[in-house]
Amino acid sequence: MSELIAQLSEEAIELLTQLIQTQSFSREETATADILEAFLTQHTIPAQRQGHNVWATSRHFDPAKPTILLNSHHDTVRPGVAWSYPPFGAVREGDKLIGLGSNDAGASAVSLLAVFRYFYDQPTAFNLICAITAEEEISGANGIKSILPELGKIDLGIVGEPTSMNAAIAEKGLLVLDGVAHGRTGHAARNEGDNALYKALDDINWLRSYQFPKVSELLGPVKMTVTQISAGTQHNVVPDECRYVVDVRPTECYTNEEILEIIRANVQAEITPRSTHLQSSGISLNHPIVRKAVAMGKTTYGSPTLSDQALMRFPTLKMGPGDSARSHAPDEYILLSEIRGGIADYIGLLSDFKF
Repeated sequence: MSELIAQLSEEAIELLTQLIQTQSFSREETATADILEAFLTQHTIPAQRQGHNVWATSRHFDPAKPTILLNSHHDTVRPGVAWSYPPFGAVREGDKLIGLGSNDAGASAVSLLAVFRYFYDQPTAFNLICAITAEEEISGANGIKSILPELGKIDLGIVGEPTSMNAAIAEKGLLVLDGVAHGRTGHAARNEGDNALYKALDDINWLRSYQFPKVSELLGPVKMTVTQISAGTQHNVVPDECRYVVDVRPTECYTNEEILEIIRANVQAEITPRSTHLQSSGISLNHPIVRKAVAMGKTTYGSPTLSDQALMRFPTLKMGPGDSARSHAPDEYILLSEIRGGIADYIGLLSDFKF
């Protein structure tokens, strides 16, 4: 590893330590955004900021060149009660750095910033934008979605999430549906009313058993799971309304709108999506960045977990240091060697890269 990459890596680890020590729950990321903005300024890189989103562009930005977006997030979920280490302690034990957001996705965020700094002054065949953004954990409106119009045309996104630096080339989307089955009240002792709960159960049986015909080679089938149900006011009254919630995980074989249309045509309830913008996303195996990743020995796979990729309508590759199994778990940690290796891999991926 060159002296420069080693220095960038150590500074990335120190930055991550600061971020872990600073609370940054979704929608409460002011302090970590301040740290990121100050870090760029300290290294003489002009920082741009909107809300809790911080980004910077290549020094020699050329509109005639394609643009690559390096993106990760600095918000975290709230820690559970089962932590045995202080979530904001940034405790080091040998190669481990333990703390909330260390793995998801602080390590990716600081690694991408290090890579951006490495290429900042270099002549490249592409422009770079590095954006460390907010509200990823809640797919919030004030995260990456809010600044994409400010960034201009993006030709490729590299999304930093813990993938063990393998190449997630596809990702399931998310569609959350609220179903309301309607009936008519009546006395439970007599043959009266129209039971909305029974209608909902018919719907749920269909949702449980239906198989979408098109199956993704990478992501498998579209998955539908009913996760909540509520009906009735008392034991002797036939319910006139039953509400249920469906968690749908789309693949690239269907748009969210197509899935919604199929469901509405087959159930009795009124179906309302909470949003339709979290589409399945990905990138072709033949894309130059994927071919380069494979040439570096990286494994390609389809990811079942959702990220801000879902909000990007351009080719995206999800790749970053750490292990997804540690995310949102007690005593979350990252290995310092994973950060150092991740930075070196990102640099190798982009060095001499051409579209």
